Amino acid sequence: MIGVIAKLTIKPGTNADFEATMKALQAKVHADEPGNKLYALHKTADVNVYVMLERYEDQAALEAHRAAPHFKELGRKLGDYLAGRPDVQVMDEV
Repeated sequence: MIGVIAKLTIKPGTNADFEATMKALQAKVHADEPGNKLYALHKTADVNVYVMLERYEDQAALEAHRAAPHFKELGRKLGDYLAGRPDVQVMDEV
């Protein structure tokens, strides 16, 4: 299994639009990516910082996620809300 933690800092005041776009992406990931085992957005104490927890069966499933049309389409839209590049950590499960 592969785990991914993505820390996302958004522009102030874009929370509702960001969350709505993330919910749409989550629905597509859950419906169309059988190798994805977890794709969950979490709020932090900072209202402008979110953490996405992800889990994939293997490297191929992670690559399929990154190549998926819905990820590319909605990922571009998420760029409108981000205050900078996501801080992404990819880890092998022990």
